[in-house]
Amino acid sequence: MTGTAITLAGVRKSFGDTAAVDDLSAVIPAGSLTALLGPSGCGKSTTLALISGLLDPDRGDIRFDDRSQLGVPAERRPAALVFQKPLLFPHLDVERNVGFGLRMRRVDRSETRRRVAEILDRVQLGPLARRRVGELSGGQEQRVALARALVLEPRVLLLDEPFSQLDAALRAEMRCLLTDLHAEYGVTTLLVTHDQSEAVEVADTIALMLDGHLAGQGTPETFYTAPPSLAAARFFGVTNELAGTVRNGLFTAAGTGLRRPTPLPDGPAVLVIRPETFALPTTLRDAGTQTDSTADATTDTMTGTAVAARFAGSHLAVDVRVGDLEITVHTPVGTAVQLGSPMVLTLPPESGTVLAGDTVDPGAPRDAR
Repeated sequence: MTGTAITLAGVRKSFGDTAAVDDLSAVIPAGSLTALLGPSGCGKSTTLALISGLLDPDRGDIRFDDRSQLGVPAERRPAALVFQKPLLFPHLDVERNVGFGLRMRRVDRSETRRRVAEILDRVQLGPLARRRVGELSGGQEQRVALARALVLEPRVLLLDEPFSQLDAALRAEMRCLLTDLHAEYGVTTLLVTHDQSEAVEVADTIALMLDGHLAGQGTPETFYTAPPSLAAARFFGVTNELAGTVRNGLFTAAGTGLRRPTPLPDGPAVLVIRPETFALPTTLRDAGTQTDSTADATTDTMTGTAVAARFAGSHLAVDVRVGDLEITVHTPVGTAVQLGSPMVLTLPPESGTVLAGDTVDPGAPRDAR
């Protein structure tokens, strides 16, 4: 199988007076595994339906490579769609479910059997070929749905939150299977998800949708370490927002003394810093004896007071009061935290991202804690 590039050019789709997708423009690279990421109601599933041909846009164009798909019915597009629910035929066994699309295309019986057997082995369901789907687990049902799509040898694979109803262990297993299948077949894959960790784990490209618009597109590393906007930073759970001002290409965070060069024009801005960026003293009880004069000249330091600490599985989340600010930092589990004790926060040089913005939203998501 090979993939095809998908181009969305000024696409709009409304339902009544509500625009689910508005002036959406994006390019999904051929052969990529792209996560279409965003909160519920942002237009992700509508976008998938538009690409597959289940919906027609009100305006704009959708192209596979250089060919417009406007007016091309869903069954004639080289795309396969896997829904959140597997939507299998309960009266058919696994083998006949997977081969259904090939039979509808009147593919030769021997060729159908060969392709079905091959894809069932690839998704580790070969021994279950004659089992009724009602006897399968949730993860096995989604494997059947994936096999039914891939057996058609599509150039575009569209996945609408296919793992959201599985438990954590099965989700992890299915993510590994998806990345393995993508590496093997190279089909252009667009995965709709609202889960940031899922997008970062499986995708080589992320397209972030907010309120029906494309809010940014890039690698997972880019979104994680250098988000393109304050809205994107908040969606990815960046908890620390330090408001300040840009003057002559230099941002200064109010009340901290932190400064960062920036190409932004003069005016209000925000420095966003992920909690794991901070380095802490080896022993927090020694923080009171550490001063800015003893810190490495290439680093930034802030002195504050530990006010709360929470166990978060892989790390300890510590809230530190620095002046009027409350900053969340992540430190290894087992670190001795003494609430009310002084703490020196150390930042690598030029860490964080300066973004345009004039307010710090107190209700911003704090998922990264």
